[in-house]
Amino acid sequence: MITIELRSHLVNVAVLGQFTLADFKELEDAVMYKIKFEGRVNLLFDLRDMAKLTVDVAWEEIKFAREHRFDLWKIAVVTDNKWIAWSAWLTGLFTYAETQVFEDYNLASDWVAAA
Repeated sequence: MITIELRSHLVNVAVLGQFTLADFKELEDAVMYKIKFEGRVNLLFDLRDMAKLTVDVAWEEIKFAREHRFDLWKIAVVTDNKWIAWSAWLTGLFTYAETQVFEDYNLASDWVAAA
């Protein structure tokens, strides 16, 4: 399950349980909407309650980051899982966005909101 909150130049995402391909499509649509109407956007991923990430979602994430490498400004990932942190680092290689991994949600939120 995924929740998405849209703010000015920010897409705030929380994943609860399994992150499915349908969830990713919903996220992709929200990001594309923000890009279309606001230009470059920041992403805040709260993955603390994510139970599982499938390979197909990871692949779609990398493809999306690569296709929109100039449209993303900052990506903040909140997790304490080393594998998810590694995945965020890998995805960051395919975009020009500044990517940071945090264990504290408030620090991530402050960082991604700062100009």
